[in-house]
Amino acid sequence: MQRKAAQQELEVVLNEIAQKMISKEWMTLKEGAEYAGVSYNSFKRFQLMGLKIAEVGGIKRVSKKEIDKFLKENSY
Repeated sequence: MQRKAAQQELEVVLNEIAQKMISKEWMTLKEGAEYAGVSYNSFKRFQLMGLKIAEVGGIKRVSKKEIDKFLKENSY
């Protein structure tokens, strides 16, 4: 019974994290990779392919809109 309760608690926490990520406009590169459903290394290749990354004071962020645009433009 405890295992089932722990599993349900984990599912609730993971759903909350997913909802925050979906609604978040600016993400770290790691979060951007997770949002796009690719590895961090693949995401860095996307940058080389033209994905726009904002950098202010050495801090890099990527817009959800830019990720969506990039994926749409580079899909078959």
